[in-house]
Amino acid sequence: MIQQTEFKLIARRRGFHLVTEEIRRALPALPKVGVLHLFIKHTSAGLSINENADPDVRTDLNALFDRLAPERESYYTHNDEGDDDMPAHAKSSLIGFSLTVPITNGQLNLGIWQGIYLCEFRNHASGRTIVATIIG
Repeated sequence: MIQQTEFKLIARRRGFHLVTEEIRRALPALPKVGVLHLFIKHTSAGLSINENADPDVRTDLNALFDRLAPERESYYTHNDEGDDDMPAHAKSSLIGFSLTVPITNGQLNLGIWQGIYLCEFRNHASGRTIVATIIG
């Protein structure tokens, strides 16, 4: 069985946001065993799995990525949508656009300290569209 659904995450400010529960609520009933593939349809945001307990991790990741790809660098030529435009594209390339999560006993089989992050790299983003493909 293969199912596919598309949904929108609520708009968030720039940063790393724990969205595991928002994604779970948007999914149909999961099979007993399978795989969930998530794909974000944007080039200035990404998806990641990381720490789900301590919010300092999200703060620190944001600070790290802002140092890796700062705004207003003289070597950027793509800045059509503002100072955060090119850095957002670079950051999303580093993080990636998709995740695969195992499904076990009808639940996402994440580790005890793992959660799904929306990595939002724009200062003023709209809601982000996710394609979820469930194989099971």
